[in-house]
Amino acid sequence: MLRLLADRPMLSHVIERIKKALTLDKIVVATTRLPQDDPIIRLARQAGVAWYRGPEEDVLARYAGAAKEAGTDVVVRITSDCPLIDPVTVDHVVRYFLAHDYDYVAAGVGSGFPRGLDTEVFTQEALIKAERQAHDEISREHVTPYIWRHPEIFRLDRYQAPPVLCHPGWRLCVDEEDDFRLIEEIYNRLYRSDLPVDIREVVRLLENEPCLLQLNAHVRQKVV
Repeated sequence: MLRLLADRPMLSHVIERIKKALTLDKIVVATTRLPQDDPIIRLARQAGVAWYRGPEEDVLARYAGAAKEAGTDVVVRITSDCPLIDPVTVDHVVRYFLAHDYDYVAAGVGSGFPRGLDTEVFTQEALIKAERQAHDEISREHVTPYIWRHPEIFRLDRYQAPPVLCHPGWRLCVDEEDDFRLIEEIYNRLYRSDLPVDIREVVRLLENEPCLLQLNAHVRQKVV
């Protein structure tokens, strides 16, 4: 997350983009207590956002601690490996969640979005319940599996991708080196320091030059 992308740490791009989401009251960077993550705290300070330090392995407990400290009723989860996260989509998902009576709403590959635009919205109550009741390793590491695996406990829904963003086969996240190669190519072509990359410009670029998608077409997502 601290690797340079267009001369800035990738995490700073993620923060810059989600700052443009109108529905978010507070941004909290949730990281570990390890000394090697001190640079993440310095970056958060420089970006003017809050931070929370929790367990390295138990990411669910880290999220729950961050939500409690922030004092929020609703949590929006964005992962730091998504340097093309779309603030407009974030706003749409949050507004959809607030307009209905759900515990959890997700926008991701399962609802048609490219991987890397993933947005999860859930109540703090659901998060705390998951933190108390989930004991398996996958749930503790990946935060929300306990919630979406238990529809008998939680009220769940998906936010469907609009046609322009319906490309579930695309990888616009950064898990491996070849993922970064694609993102770097996109940023080299579209990024301007005074104007963050518009995801719709990314779609046009990749539709016009589908060969770029071959840079990471072989990468397989780790299954939760």
